[in-house]
Amino acid sequence: MSKQDEFFKHITEGNITKGDFITLGSAILDEETVTDAYVKVPLKTMNRHGLIAGATGTGKTKTLQVLAENLSDKGIPVLLMDIKGDLSGLAQPSPGHPKIDERHAKIGLPFEAKGFPVEVMSLSEQEGVRLRATVSEFGPVLLSRILDLTETQSGIVAVIFKYCDDNKLPLLDLKDFKKILQYATQEGKKEFVAEYGRISTASTGAILRKVVEIEQQGGDLFFGEKSFDVEDLVRTTRDGRGYINIIRLTDIQDKPKLFSTFMLSLLAEIYETFPEQGDSGQPELIMFIDEAHLIFNEASKALLNQIESIVKLIRSKGIGLYFVTQNPTDVPEAILSQLGLKIQHALRAFTAKDRKAIKLTAQNYPDTEYYDTAEVLTSLGIGEALVSALDEKGRPTPLAATMLRAPMSRMDILTDTELQALFDDSKLVLKYNDVVERESAYEILNEKIKKAEALKVKEEARLKKEKEDEKKAKSRSTSTRRRSTAQNPIVKVLTSATFIRAVFGILKKVMK
Repeated sequence: MSKQDEFFKHITEGNITKGDFITLGSAILDEETVTDAYVKVPLKTMNRHGLIAGATGTGKTKTLQVLAENLSDKGIPVLLMDIKGDLSGLAQPSPGHPKIDERHAKIGLPFEAKGFPVEVMSLSEQEGVRLRATVSEFGPVLLSRILDLTETQSGIVAVIFKYCDDNKLPLLDLKDFKKILQYATQEGKKEFVAEYGRISTASTGAILRKVVEIEQQGGDLFFGEKSFDVEDLVRTTRDGRGYINIIRLTDIQDKPKLFSTFMLSLLAEIYETFPEQGDSGQPELIMFIDEAHLIFNEASKALLNQIESIVKLIRSKGIGLYFVTQNPTDVPEAILSQLGLKIQHALRAFTAKDRKAIKLTAQNYPDTEYYDTAEVLTSLGIGEALVSALDEKGRPTPLAATMLRAPMSRMDILTDTELQALFDDSKLVLKYNDVVERESAYEILNEKIKKAEALKVKEEARLKKEKEDEKKAKSRSTSTRRRSTAQNPIVKVLTSATFIRAVFGILKKVMK
């Protein structure tokens, strides 16, 4: 048996699956495509998370596009974090190209051009379905971790939430949270001391500064109502295809705090909302996080621990997380070890540090007698990748250098007219894009302070009036006594007699 025949058997037997699957492409041996040696990913194990890595320009985005398309066709909804703004083309069919035909002829798979059901979403002022969450939905623990607070500061946040619960004060946006922090150390200081203990102004000041940092990155747009229902991420069309939800994030690349805040809140909400799935044979939702380093580079240790915990637990809800980044080292090892599907595009060895990183990357993949993995990592062409998945029993499939199939949809962005047509047809835009301004903690506390100040002014006016009345009464009493004394006949006689005696006394002295 030739080496190529052995390799064909090695790949095909390692990719046998009884359930449904996605075909990524065909394996490559010695730079030759082995037609029919298909590299498959079982749907059953796609909730075990994954990684798409590689240098700029090697085809990561197109691989993400291929996975999203095939998942949608299988009835599995997808959520894409579109950092670079180049994924909206999924809504339109590919115009085709001779190179696509050539690629698919080598792979041995037919090519079908088509568009997919797409929903465009936004965290900011960009057009699309507005994604929001309330401060109350975050809760004190998650909010404290996002703000990277100390244990003492986290305790104050817990007290703030308890006070709001006890007094039925809705915490909807950051304006509400800032107001209650100020109230706790100013107008409501006595109330807080009596019921919850003294709260340090230094601690509340530090918390406020952290909140302002989130606000400066656009958090004031994210926190509020109408809160997004994560159930709307798992919609399917009438013909059974899963919606591809694209979150436009092109304007928050320099706002990593907001990005990590959103990601963590979304994952936490999904975990709390979705039921345990059990062995259903396919995932409930797949999420692709492009430019994943934006989450991890700015994340605190507490935040990383929270993400790690969610990554471990959320797969039981049928949710798969796929991190897209330039180098696997961008993802913390504790999370990298949880990723079942790894699609590694080419890496570039420009420096000694690069070569060292490539050797470390090669160690993340199963051993194989057919490749020098470190060498292959630097020689892969555009649209080619090393692939290692998990089979239906959770075992790694054979490592295969793979020529990946081409996207069926457009590999370019939509025009403004095409985007507007999507927004006009969207039911979710109608549902979420009206800002709701109901009475919350900010308004209630302002009204409470206003009433307290009015009562204070009224009380001060009453006391002032009482003092003035008392002063007037005292003045009238003194004046009355004087008048009554002067008008008394006896006093008049005595006064006259006294005057006469004084006059005669003086006269007597003069006559002597």
